[in-house]
Amino acid sequence: MTVVMGIETSCDETGVGFVEDGVLLGDALASSMDEHARFGGVVPEIAARAHLQAMVPTVRAALDKAGLGLDDVGAVAVTAGPGLATALHVGVAAAKSYALALGVPLYGVHHLAGHAAADTLEHGSLPDRSVALIVSGGHTSLLFVRDLVRTPIVHLSDTFDDAAGEAFDKVARLIGLPYPGGPSIDRAAREGNAGAVAFPRPLTAPGDPELGFSFSGLKTAVARYVEKHPDTDVNDVAASFQEAVADVLTTKALRACRREEVDTLVVVGGVAANSRIRALAQERCDTAGVELRIPPMRLCTDNGAMIAAIGDLLVRDGAKPSGLEFSAVPTIELQQAQLC
Repeated sequence: MTVVMGIETSCDETGVGFVEDGVLLGDALASSMDEHARFGGVVPEIAARAHLQAMVPTVRAALDKAGLGLDDVGAVAVTAGPGLATALHVGVAAAKSYALALGVPLYGVHHLAGHAAADTLEHGSLPDRSVALIVSGGHTSLLFVRDLVRTPIVHLSDTFDDAAGEAFDKVARLIGLPYPGGPSIDRAAREGNAGAVAFPRPLTAPGDPELGFSFSGLKTAVARYVEKHPDTDVNDVAASFQEAVADVLTTKALRACRREEVDTLVVVGGVAANSRIRALAQERCDTAGVELRIPPMRLCTDNGAMIAAIGDLLVRDGAKPSGLEFSAVPTIELQQAQLC
């Protein structure tokens, strides 16, 4: 068996994890979120500098948690894309350095495949056929998944504009809640009435793309409502907006399950930590007779454990290493777990 070190630096969190034979041995995370908060979003150069400063301490912290030394590492996996270019380059450079210094194979992997693999750390191997809903700050996608590392991943749909997490951030700013918007809206919504404002459900009318997503118009609807009702209850707006997003995501995810004739739905990504999305997905999956798999909240957001998990699957499958020549690929659709 091989201990795989995973390195994740696609956005504002430096993640390092160690996985062996499907078991998470230890991981650590350093976030630069507070440095971005005053800008209302992630600043790529600030994120890259934070990754540089955090990389070695985060590796050491993860090794300590796992009870390992660097000599125990048998392979390195790193997010090669998609993500912020400057941030990705820091992680790729670090991974190449560790792999070269340790004399171990290196695997450049897709960030979203890592999110899907995160669930295997909690629930074991994915079934032969499943639908994955990936919801994060930069992605809202439905995928048909068979084997994460052996077969191509079929892209069923994406968002046409804002991703769900991006919409949470923008709406939070509109209603005066702090960045990041996802946790802020989730907290506020618990004190609000989800039926207070009848926000639209984008792309759910007859003739619309049955699996497509769009959240820009919903964000605009919130902006117009707040302009017309300046004294409205922020908690009610947060709850009503959150309900609209959860409704659309879960409706389309279950529709994809029916269309692809699968009985397992995997929901992953940072927005999968949202309490209402988790609850509504469970309710609708129970009604439809579909098994719902969602990783623990700490494995939903970007982390090194998920990258180590996809690397571990590649190693166990005998995949050819990536070598040292590849570069980061900031924009790439998920079709294969290994990018290069």
